[in-house]
Amino acid sequence: MPSGKRSLYLLDGSSYIFRAFFALPPLTNSSGLPTHAIYGFTNMTVKFLKQYQPEYLAVVLDAGRKTFRNEIYQAYKGNRPEAPADLVPQFPYIRKVLHALSVRVLEREGFEADDIIATVAENFSCQGIEVIIVSGDKDLMQLVNNGIKLLDSGKGKWIGPEEIKEKFGVEAQRVTEVMGLTGDSIDNIPGVRGIGEKTATALIQKYQTLENLFDHLNELETIGLKGASRIRKALLDGRESAFLSRDLATVKRDVPIQIQLEDFHYSGADNARLRELFAELEFHHLLKALDATEPGQD
Repeated sequence: MPSGKRSLYLLDGSSYIFRAFFALPPLTNSSGLPTHAIYGFTNMTVKFLKQYQPEYLAVVLDAGRKTFRNEIYQAYKGNRPEAPADLVPQFPYIRKVLHALSVRVLEREGFEADDIIATVAENFSCQGIEVIIVSGDKDLMQLVNNGIKLLDSGKGKWIGPEEIKEKFGVEAQRVTEVMGLTGDSIDNIPGVRGIGEKTATALIQKYQTLENLFDHLNELETIGLKGASRIRKALLDGRESAFLSRDLATVKRDVPIQIQLEDFHYSGADNARLRELFAELEFHHLLKALDATEPGQD
């Protein structure tokens, strides 16, 4: 829960978009434009705004598929298909919705949304601003500390340092050390072949970092680790992959982006622009809900 200090909410827009796209049946307006992702995204965002009433807010989006990670590992996310054909034309309208809602949008070519979120979160957390990342993405859990929390708004679940320790068995700052060993099949991060989550967690609990682990491989047989000889060989064979995988899993905290807290001040939607947009998209239910608002909110 928010602490009562000034809070900045950073909403992972991509997670909202894909959740909306796959949750709703296909929907089009009379011109043939697919609209179900736009409709679901708008509903979720409006619900979030009403429920949490953020004073400071930004929605962070991916600007494209290719990032610096593809330069260091060409197969990164190579197992993911292209965006569905009926989702692609909805992206510009989602940006239009956010513009009409007067929500600041952040995106930058060459970086993932996670990197922008990490950079902004670290920046303002260091200034004493409470940062709440609205996402259930495990890749962002490495950022959690006493000043940065995650909110999975779909489940109404808050994720802090204790929840991270319970999930991964290590503190948030050690999550990428574990991922260096286990990899991540969703993002096509290889990890070390033959090292599972349980073993990876046990190793990082004891050695804390990959550097320290690889400096002490010769003692694995002496610490009571089951299958120690096999694990030692797997680590020797997979050393390069372990460090590469940690690099791929680690979010950047230094994306070149200039921001001030007041840039994210949320003062309410532009209802006239929303009406125009909802009329074009034929969102009749949303139009009725908008018309039902008090005149003073226009």
